[in-house]
Parts: sequence; C-alpha cells; structure tokens
Amino acid sequence: MKIHAMLRRLMNAALVASLVFLAGCSTTTYTVQVDAIAKPTETGVAAAAAPQSYHIHSKNLKLDESSLRYKEVSDYVKTALSGKGMYEAPKPENADVVIDIDYGMDAPRVKFETISTPIIMQTPGTYEIQREQRLVLKPDGTYETVWVDVRVYVPGRPEFMGMREEVTPVIVYEKYLKVSARENKETSEGRAPAEVWSVNVSAEDKSQELRKYIPILASATADYIGTNTKESKPIKIDENDEVVKFIKKGM
Repeated sequence: MKIHAMLRRLMNAALVASLVFLAGCSTTTYTVQVDAIAKPTETGVAAAAAPQSYHIHSKNLKLDESSLRYKEVSDYVKTALSGKGMYEAPKPENADVVIDIDYGMDAPRVKFETISTPIIMQTPGTYEIQREQRLVLKPDGTYETVWVDVRVYVPGRPEFMGMREEVTPVIVYEKYLKVSARENKETSEGRAPAEVWSVNVSAEDKSQELRKYIPILASATADYIGTNTKESKPIKIDENDEVVKFIKKGM
C-alpha cells in the first residue's frame, strides 16, 4: 500500500512538472503568411527566378533609404536574392529588374484567441494505516521487535484534471515585408513596367519587435521568389533554420 501510494505521488508530480515546463517554455517557431505571385510563361506555368541583375530601392516613400534600419532590411533582401542567383547591378540603369521593397508594422488590432491552460487541483490529505517495526521492552528487561499498525497522515498532492479553454482578446501587431521585381524599363504610354514576381510575407502576434522579425520574413521570401502560391498560405519557420542563419549572416 505504501509503495503504490508513493508511485502515484511521483507520477502525478512528474506530470504536473512537465505541464508547467511546457507552459512556460517560449517557442522559437514562427507562423508567417506568404502570398507569392510570378509572371506566368506562355504555357501558364510560373517560371522560377533566373539569375539576373537588379537595382533595389524602397517602394514606400515614407522609408528613409539612408537610415540604418533600411540598410539592414535591404541587406537581408539582397542576401535572400543571392540565394536565387541574383546579384546587384553595378549601375542601376543596367539592371535587368528593379526590386521594390516595403516593410513595417501595422497599427495594433484586437484578436480573439483560444488559450488552453492545464487544470491542476490539490487533493485533500488522507490518513493511511501503515505497518511499522517497533522495539517493545519486555518484563525481563530485554527488547522485542513487533509490528504495529500506525495511522499516518498523507498530505494532498496536485493532480492534472484536464485542460481549460478560454477565449480571450489579445492585442496583435502585423509585421510585414513585401518584395517585388519589375522590368527595368521606362513607363510606356502611361503603363508601368510589368511586374515579374512579388512575395508578400507577414507575421501577426503580440510582439512589437519588427527588427527581430525581418530576417524571419526575409527567409520566407527567399523560399518563394519566382513561385505562385495561388493564395496566402501559412508556413512555420524556426529561428534556427539554416535559411534564417544564412539571411542573418548577410552579404
């Protein structure tokens, strides 16, 4: 009886400890939305981005191209482009395509999320009868070992009762990076040069750390340059992925 009770307590304690550990661990995996479009070929199949030269600049007039933040973001984008065999043209006018970039963080908004938390209950203490050995003094002055029943109090223990789901409002921020390529031509008859491909990547959560997210978004961009996703699709990226390390290393 004593051994079984001890095993139950150890198993419950281990379960509770693992739940607390999992609840407290911070994840390094990010869920991002990717929406990629590429100019179709004559057969209607998107062509992969071929090695070509480019000139890069900001599509958003509010972004200061001389700022350190812009230079950092553009370096991440250049690194992503290099993974596709693309390179920066020595002279802008000689570039095959113009790379437009835009990045930032939208205004906060309220989103309702379902949060699951473990339900831990403290069970009440109980009394158990345990047998113990004791020394009893005999009339002749010697001691005798006898077994006696002892009523022992066993304190309550935490037990896992299940999971509780609650819908709660949270404030989220969308961080985004938009990269597109267009033909390096002059505007003709009021029409802008044709777009070759574009990749829009975003991540929406409670974090306001845009700088932390840019290399994550850029790594997703690298995987989808010159492809068609047909619609926005979620993908998961771990910050320890080789592509992320490649992007962070820079040019």
